[in-house]
Amino acid sequence: MTADILLRFAYALGIILLGLGAYWLLNQRLLSRAKNNINSVLSPLPNKPVIVYFTTPDCAPCKTVQRPALDKLMTLLGEKLHIVEIDATERPDLAKIWGVMSVPTTFLLNAKGEARYVNNGVARAEKLMEQIQTL
Repeated sequence: MTADILLRFAYALGIILLGLGAYWLLNQRLLSRAKNNINSVLSPLPNKPVIVYFTTPDCAPCKTVQRPALDKLMTLLGEKLHIVEIDATERPDLAKIWGVMSVPTTFLLNAKGEARYVNNGVARAEKLMEQIQTL
């Protein structure tokens, strides 16, 4: 019985590790695509951290959670941060180029325009602030 439990635990651990590995690879691919396509959104670069925020008009979490989080960051950081909001229904070409599969999706770029973080789904103000501070 103990061997059976250990075997099931090993399977569960393997599945979890496989999922985490797949998630990490997906994020690395999205960051790579963002690095190659920064000029499609920004030119010239603003020389400060940038959040590229993909949304749609009918996205409820975008309106109720993500937009207030971005507004809070703008209040706290002001001119030290630049936010680019892209409506994925108006610009499906950009969403495809950047690899956006769901909204909200946020990309954080450093002052050099290099993509450092991607958040699929809602990213609260605290998480975004931590990411900005590491830039």
